[in-house]
Amino acid sequence: MWCTTNHEIVSFKLPFVQCTCKSGSTVNEDEIAHFSRLSSLWWDEQGEFAQLHKMNPTRVRFMREKLVESAFEDDINSDVDIGKVLRGKTVLDVGCGGGVLSESLARLGGVTLGIDASSSNIRIASTHAAADPSLRPSNERRAGGLGGSLEYKHISAEELLRARGPNSFDVVCSMEVIEHVDNPRGFLDSCAQLVKPGGHLFLSTIARTPLAYFLTIFMAEDMLRLVAPGTHTYSKYINPQELEGFFRSYKSSPMARTWITGIGPMPRVQAETRGMIYTPWNGEWLLAGRGSKWAEGCNYLFWVRKPLESG
Repeated sequence: MWCTTNHEIVSFKLPFVQCTCKSGSTVNEDEIAHFSRLSSLWWDEQGEFAQLHKMNPTRVRFMREKLVESAFEDDINSDVDIGKVLRGKTVLDVGCGGGVLSESLARLGGVTLGIDASSSNIRIASTHAAADPSLRPSNERRAGGLGGSLEYKHISAEELLRARGPNSFDVVCSMEVIEHVDNPRGFLDSCAQLVKPGGHLFLSTIARTPLAYFLTIFMAEDMLRLVAPGTHTYSKYINPQELEGFFRSYKSSPMARTWITGIGPMPRVQAETRGMIYTPWNGEWLLAGRGSKWAEGCNYLFWVRKPLESG
């Protein structure tokens, strides 16, 4: 795998952790057991998942901005409703947890499917969504309705790929998940295959840097106990250059082009990374400006678009 740094070709390999789960799966059973034990806490906005609740508006903002930007890249006269930017689009949230992001995506108009390898998480997500009549499954929407819909399924990404086949969703996202899977390369491949040609893949994760270790493990887990000890494994963190390198060499089919082309900086119409910065004085996450590479040293977002000619 290759990526570009300072206009030079450099080899990168995504970290690989020995699989301890069933054959052919990227699911780590220990990670699933850990988050299943915490599943009842998903909608406690002051509890174990407080930071994900605070981070969610920033993740949604990034997704909305990239989708609007891409729509205008495709057609300068595009009539995009920023409040319903996902209207009519099929959306997959991989590793949806309790549904914090999935609900937001449905409210943006997306026909949304949230999947998770933890049955406990799916029960919590389904129960919470059922309390909001606007978050109906797609088969319960009114005919001709323009709103989004939301449903959940207890299944992994690779199992869904086998069931649905490739090129199934306009938007696939997986936030704060890849650092918890076995074989991240296989996981990325499954997510990428599920995206339709011309569709979008969104990820968020944590860089493998001393700063990230200090903030997410030493401080958040060991000192402040903001999250349960053992939530993160430093060796499974992934740097932005490694994701970029994966998609510089990744092809959806033998005859297709790679998802990111060229040897210079990533073309912004093909892929982009943005750092996220937590400001403790007001308890908010900020989306760093474009080109602020220093801000990608801990939490960051990644977007890449599947080539239209992918088969």
